[in-house]
Amino acid sequence: GYVRRIRPRIGYIDGERLTACFEETMKRIVLVVLMIGLSSAFYVSRPINAVSAAPPQSATLLGPVSPGFGDYWFQGKAELTSYNLEQGRYGEMHNGHAVLIFVTEDFSKSKHVKLDRPQMAGADKVNVLKLNSTRKFNTGIYPYSMMSSVFTPIQRHIEPRTLKVTTSSQEWCGHTFTQMDLGTDSYDVRLHSYFENEGEQALSLDVALLEDEIWNTIRLNPTDLPTGNIKVIPGTLFQRFRHISWTVQEAVAELKPVAASDDMMSYSLHYPSYDRDFSIQFKKDFPHEIQSWEDTYSAGRRGQATTKATIRKRIMLDYWSKNKA
Repeated sequence: GYVRRIRPRIGYIDGERLTACFEETMKRIVLVVLMIGLSSAFYVSRPINAVSAAPPQSATLLGPVSPGFGDYWFQGKAELTSYNLEQGRYGEMHNGHAVLIFVTEDFSKSKHVKLDRPQMAGADKVNVLKLNSTRKFNTGIYPYSMMSSVFTPIQRHIEPRTLKVTTSSQEWCGHTFTQMDLGTDSYDVRLHSYFENEGEQALSLDVALLEDEIWNTIRLNPTDLPTGNIKVIPGTLFQRFRHISWTVQEAVAELKPVAASDDMMSYSLHYPSYDRDFSIQFKKDFPHEIQSWEDTYSAGRRGQATTKATIRKRIMLDYWSKNKA
């Protein structure tokens, strides 16, 4: 029957040829399996919502950052530090709390957003140190909630400028949102505000030191901080408190040891036009943890306004995985 009809056809195939065909087929199957395995490993080794795994510790990759940078910042965790906050507002001091969250992540140079699939981004990928800075305090019966995000490339010898800053402020009167993006030779600023005299704004500022990027520069390499007479774009939170126009300002910058502590440094800015003094105190040795900061400026008819923040607690944590009760 059926078997007898098939066997004669097999008889026409040369034995050596059959063996060669079989071996070639097996080689192709093994090659396909290997390709699938490699492809799977490539995509699952970098979860979309995870911090970048530790890259090789080479000068070519990290550039002129503090020694030990990779061991600390590429361990798959973020640094979270809480601070006791004394916030000057409306002529009074208000108690609150602040948090600084530093973490590295892969960023798009063209879109200025976090990359979902950095392994496919090619030359568009840049590794950044991100700072999320929050402040919460009450004025009378209503609360303030403020947050800034700063994205600064780690390889500063290749990408020397911070790529993006965003700041939002929410309180019972309303909210505002500011975004600054690095363009070809300027920072493009957009402001959305509920205040009539601010409304919707779009403008460009000459490239200068961003006050908001000082925090990241301290953590990357404080010796990169400029000193002397410099040009600065004031901080976005300060701009919110004072409701000032966006301009590049003259400031005097100083980096020096803290007299009362051998292991501490201070970086300060004096803005003559605002009668303002701003300073950050941090550890001299890597990883240059920020311990406190202070900001004092003229608040017009309400006199001087002062902000003080002192460290409360610091931890390393993969907070993005702690989203379950």
